[in-house]
Amino acid sequence: MADKTTQRHSTSVEAQRARLLARLQIGALDTFTARRELSVMHPGGRIKELRAAGHNIRTERITLTDEDGVTHSGVALYYLSSASAEASA
Repeated sequence: MADKTTQRHSTSVEAQRARLLARLQIGALDTFTARRELSVMHPGGRIKELRAAGHNIRTERITLTDEDGVTHSGVALYYLSSASAEASA
């Protein structure tokens, strides 16, 4: 069995944080995508925890249209800042 922190469908906060951080290292991620692709139902909470752990994650607010055609303003778009990337290099 895979490590609990890396399981794709694990609902543990550790696994959710690991998935989010791995995805953020690839590029920006919005709330809808985190829920749909990473199975993280409360991305804002996990982002707050990652920030508390020292990760320099920035947020921009964007407008997105969901799968039902409903437009949502103020959707969070998260990304690792360049300072965070330089620190891990």
